[in-house]
Amino acid sequence: MLRFSTTNLSIRFYLRSILLSVVSVTTAAAQTEQRPNIIFIFSDDHAYQGIGAYGNKIVKTPSIDRIAREGALLKNNIVTNSICGPSRATLLTGKYSHLNGYKRNDRTRFDTNQTLLSQTLRQSGYQTAWIGKMHLNSLPAGFDFWKVLPDQGSYYNPDFIGQPNDTTRYTGYVSDLITRFSTEWLEKRDNAKPFFLIVGHKATHREWLPDLQDLGAYDNVTFPLPANFYDDYKGRSAALQQDMTIEKTMRLKQDLKVNVDYAKDGAYKRFNPEQKKVFKAYYDKVTQDFNDKKLTGKALTEWKYQRYMRDYFSVANSLDRNIGKLLDYLDKSGLSKNTVVIYASDQGFYLGEHGWFDKRFIYEESLKTPFVIRYPGVIKPGTKVEDLILNIDWAPTVLNIAGAKIPADMQGKSFLPLLKTPQTAQVPWRKEAYYHYYEFPEPHHVFPHFGIRTKRYKLAYFYGGADSWELFDLEKDPTEVSNIYGSKGAEKITVDLKAKLKTLMTEYKDEEALKILASAKK
Repeated sequence: MLRFSTTNLSIRFYLRSILLSVVSVTTAAAQTEQRPNIIFIFSDDHAYQGIGAYGNKIVKTPSIDRIAREGALLKNNIVTNSICGPSRATLLTGKYSHLNGYKRNDRTRFDTNQTLLSQTLRQSGYQTAWIGKMHLNSLPAGFDFWKVLPDQGSYYNPDFIGQPNDTTRYTGYVSDLITRFSTEWLEKRDNAKPFFLIVGHKATHREWLPDLQDLGAYDNVTFPLPANFYDDYKGRSAALQQDMTIEKTMRLKQDLKVNVDYAKDGAYKRFNPEQKKVFKAYYDKVTQDFNDKKLTGKALTEWKYQRYMRDYFSVANSLDRNIGKLLDYLDKSGLSKNTVVIYASDQGFYLGEHGWFDKRFIYEESLKTPFVIRYPGVIKPGTKVEDLILNIDWAPTVLNIAGAKIPADMQGKSFLPLLKTPQTAQVPWRKEAYYHYYEFPEPHHVFPHFGIRTKRYKLAYFYGGADSWELFDLEKDPTEVSNIYGSKGAEKITVDLKAKLKTLMTEYKDEEALKILASAKK
């Protein structure tokens, strides 16, 4: 009996051990398969060439660089319409501007009665929130929570629209407040559900008012002029007719804070006395320096360029610092282990290239935008993606990460396979990218145009009065100053690119562009 009892206990112990092992394996598998949280940090007008991870050795962007280092960096992330609101509409819909209905930064309301990334995630069990800048002339849709800036928002003591459509003014600097509200929401969310959070930063949008702690951060730096800073736009009539040069368009008072009347100028009425005192003391010195120099001609243009760079990157400091705060929060709370973090800008921006600021053109600096993504356990740290990614692909990729079904009307496709697969392996992907810009004539008088970008070439047609073609060989002419359209030897590639351009217009259902192409100047 004793022997039988002992055997019985041994059997029971053995079975219990097996059961515990099965439970342990099941639990581990469930944790592995748990849907990740997703944070999409979305800035405004932040140039990829102004980021350390993209090769800038002068400025400091340690937090963005960290995401790239711990995840992946997209080297050819392209927008389909280089302007703020339309880019946000594309993020939400996964569709080109002509189909989502938001082509320009005008007073048109974004149509929320269409398939949205936020709504699709919500229906699949995600909590959703948008905090910060939205800039779509409508309240957020498909989000459980929002706290957004009205229109462009303000750098100092900004208003925020909450639920249900109430507006409150807060004291502080906008980047800090957006991070504070984001972490507060993360603290009170429903822990039983995965979350999707868009953190919409105002920085680095014009007129570049730095946080007080960042004033003068780059005053000891002399920024080198871009190689094409004194571009004469020869052979490019559309580029010649724009109104976005540092020389002529950039304003001394509003943009560069020279000879500011702090009692009358609107942006400074929001300042409290302490903020105004510090801000004014710094820019009074800038004004004095400018007035003493009595600059003209190229010397004046280059002085404006240096001030632009110093203000722009000082504002970028607050952006990167607050991204760092959010990453630190994720680490301390334990969320970083199962949270995908994406950083991107709504489009690129000119930092003096072609003598410009702003965006809009199909040229590289505004066509391409930064995109870095960290996905622990899935994306190998230090991954770099060379393929042509479009911002219509962002929504499908987020849905793919979330394990949600990608709606049929989204025109993009998930590039998650490119992130997961070693670069030695081949993943079928597009070889050409399609672009279409609309907003004209104001602001900046950039003619509407459409075009195609391949690995080596770029072909664009400007219409609405410019009626001209441009073709660039990016391998031989990376700064895009030599239009080879119509030149000897370019005939074959021109015919090929025009055919591919028409194919893309058809694929993406851009009927307006097809009509313009049919009657385009040869």
